[in-house]
Amino acid sequence: MPTVKPVGGRGLTRRRVVGAALVAGVGVPMGIAGVDGRAMAATAGRGPVRLTLPRPTGPHRVGTVSLHLVDCSRPEPLAGPGRHRELMVSVWYPARDVRDHPLAPWMTAASMRMLLGSAGFSPDAALAPLTAGHEGAPVRHPGRRLPVVLYSHGAGSHRSDTTIVVQELASQGYVVVTVDHTYDGFSEFPDGRVTVREDDFDATPWTYTRDVRFVLDQIAVLAAGGNPDVAHAPLPPGLGAALDLSRVGMFGWSKGGTATALTMGADRRVRAGLSLDGPMQSQPPPTELHRPFMLMTAEFTRAAEPAVAEFFTHLHGWRLNVQAAEAVHSSYGDNQWLVPQLARIIGMSDEELVGWVGTLDPARAVRIGQAYPLAFFDLHLRHRGGHLLRGPSRAFPEVTFIP
Repeated sequence: MPTVKPVGGRGLTRRRVVGAALVAGVGVPMGIAGVDGRAMAATAGRGPVRLTLPRPTGPHRVGTVSLHLVDCSRPEPLAGPGRHRELMVSVWYPARDVRDHPLAPWMTAASMRMLLGSAGFSPDAALAPLTAGHEGAPVRHPGRRLPVVLYSHGAGSHRSDTTIVVQELASQGYVVVTVDHTYDGFSEFPDGRVTVREDDFDATPWTYTRDVRFVLDQIAVLAAGGNPDVAHAPLPPGLGAALDLSRVGMFGWSKGGTATALTMGADRRVRAGLSLDGPMQSQPPPTELHRPFMLMTAEFTRAAEPAVAEFFTHLHGWRLNVQAAEAVHSSYGDNQWLVPQLARIIGMSDEELVGWVGTLDPARAVRIGQAYPLAFFDLHLRHRGGHLLRGPSRAFPEVTFIP
C-alpha cells in the first residue's frame, strides 16, 4: 500500500492507484486515496468512531505480544549512522486466564492516524478496532508444542492488515508471528517513532524474505528459552515452550505472498506456504518448490499475470489455486470488512465503495478468509482435515478451484 500524495490538489482515485499498484506488484489496503475532499469534511466536528472486527471462531481465547527486534548483521542507512535493521513483530497464540489482560488495538493510535491522514481522510475519522488478542496473557497449550505460522504484509501496508485471518488461526491453536517490514509501511516502535513508506528504501520481495528469515532465527531464540526483544520486555508465560519449529508455515498478502514463495525457496524451515493474491514478481523470481503451496487469487490470476502462471508450473509438491468470485486484490484481508464501516462514517457512496472493495459481501469474505487458510495449514502442519480443499464446497459457493 503506497502512501499516495495528492496530485494537482486531488488525491488519486482508487482505480488509478490500483492500476499503478498492479504494475508495481504492491498491495492497496485501507489508507489510499480519499474520496475527493469530502472525507475530511464529513468527519469534521465529530468524535471518532471505533471500527470493529469479527470475532474468531476457534475454541481458544487469543493472546498477543509485540516484540522489538534488531538485526545487527544488516546496517540501516535510513535510520542513521551506526544503526541496524529494526523490526516490530507481533506474536499471536491461544491464551488462558485472559481476564486481567486488555484487548490489543488493531494498530497503535499514532499509526492509525497516519494511515487515515495519508489517504486524505481526517486522522480522527475513526479509531482502530480492538482485536481479539489479550495483551501478554499466558499461553495455553495442551501438552505439546504448537505449529508456527509467519505473516508478511503487502507493500506500503502493516502487519495488522490480515488480523481476521491471524486471530482465527490463533484461536484454533496456532502461534502466528506477523512482521512489519520497516520503511515499506506503517510501524511504531516502543520509543514512539512511527515509520512510513520511504521512496528510497530498497523494498523488494527479497528484502521481505531477509526480514522473515531473521525473524525465524529470533523465534528459535524464543523456543530455546531466550528473549530476543531488544529491551527484554516481559514475555507471556509459556510462550517459548509453546513453539514447535518442526511445523512452520508462512502466508502473505500481495508482495508478502511473493515473499512467502521466495522464503520457502531460501529456507527449508518453512514447510508450507500460502499466497493471498501475490503477483510473484521478483528478481530473481521464485524457484521450484517441492513443498505444499496454495494460491488464493483475485486480481493476480494465472490468466492475467504471467509471473503467477509461471510460478504455478514450478510447484512440484501439493499445490492448489482457489479464487472467490468478485474478489478484488484486498478481499482476503481486513479491508473488505473495515472499509465499508469507514464508508458509512464518512458518507461514501455505494458506487465509490464498490470501487474500493468490489462486490464480494464482507461477511462472506470473512468466512472465506477464516476457513481456507485454516484448512490449508491444518492439512500440512497438523496432517488433519483437508476436506475443504478437495473440491468445491456447498458452504462456499463463491470459491472456484482453478485447475
